Amino acid sequence: MAVPKGKVSKARRDKRRNSHWKLETPNLVACPKCGEMRLAHRACKACGTYNGREVISVEAK
Repeated sequence: MAVPKGKVSKARRDKRRNSHWKLETPNLVACPKCGEMRLAHRACKACGTYNGREVISVEAK
């Protein structure tokens, strides 16, 4: 069974865990067709386009 050779200090432990709890908002970009904010590299929920073509059929309101 694997046994730790020595105690890992709190600073060393926390340095390893520091990137797990980043509180950042996802990067939003404007849709080139309708101008709605959307996540990058994903289809627009408002108009259903991605990369210049319609990939999702969206009902008109």
